[in-house]
Amino acid sequence: MFIDPSNEQLAIAISHTCGWLYFLAWSLSFYPQPLLNYQRRTTQGLTPDFPLLNVFGFTSYTISTAAFLYSPTVKAQYAARHPASPEPTVRFNDLAFGVHATILCVITYSQFWPRLWGWKARSDVTSRGNRVTHGLLLGGLLGIIVITTLVIAGGDDGRSSNGNGWAWIDVVYSLTYIKLLLTLFKYLPQAVSNYRRQSTVGWSHRQVLLDTLGGILSLLQLVIDSALQADWSGLFGNPVKLGLAGVSLAFDAIFLTQHYVLYAGAREGSERVGKPGEMTLGQGDERSPLLPTTRE
Repeated sequence: MFIDPSNEQLAIAISHTCGWLYFLAWSLSFYPQPLLNYQRRTTQGLTPDFPLLNVFGFTSYTISTAAFLYSPTVKAQYAARHPASPEPTVRFNDLAFGVHATILCVITYSQFWPRLWGWKARSDVTSRGNRVTHGLLLGGLLGIIVITTLVIAGGDDGRSSNGNGWAWIDVVYSLTYIKLLLTLFKYLPQAVSNYRRQSTVGWSHRQVLLDTLGGILSLLQLVIDSALQADWSGLFGNPVKLGLAGVSLAFDAIFLTQHYVLYAGAREGSERVGKPGEMTLGQGDERSPLLPTTRE
């Protein structure tokens, strides 16, 4: 144990506190955006890729977290692969967060269908993500199917845990890596869209502030839990939690810089008009902020 035994109970208490505080901060971070959309009665300024990838990503996160918590097979396979720290660094608050996040992301994405909310439809708002987003979703589904097929074809009901064959824990890990990959790409379209518009109007900075707080607390809990087990492999045994915190904090810094420094003076309707071939809000199609477009 890296933590002095006399301080073990205090460290455990701090870990649990960080867990529930990050759950609260990250859970609250899902409210400012749909509330802002509702207040403005439009999703203009928010790329559909962000909530769309969130729905798929947090569904994967919820399933993988539930497996680590409640599947005897997955827990046994994790212990076999991480003998120095056989207990997964996953807590119930992780599962609660995943379920709650999935529900809020579905609500946010539903706002891209304005008639469902009684809003006026706008020609510059679309519910379709870009081709990169669609490719990621299709690739993620195919990856899960392939790995599941390999586990079943390997026999022994996928219970191999010695690392010599495919096991159900590999399916769970594939879900965590998909979530991590989608987290990386879900931020890019929004960051690019803000840059091209020279504005963060329509993108809630309050959710970014709460996301930053949640990322710091999540990372702190993971470090404390690994120290309690006296094995830093616990950090890498839960790659999605570590990766989520790191990637989220990096993009949060970008968004906060955009909002408070680069485009601090931007207001509703003040988005920069783009050059020919460059897409901005209110011009052409907002589906593909990562891809060049031409005006219609």
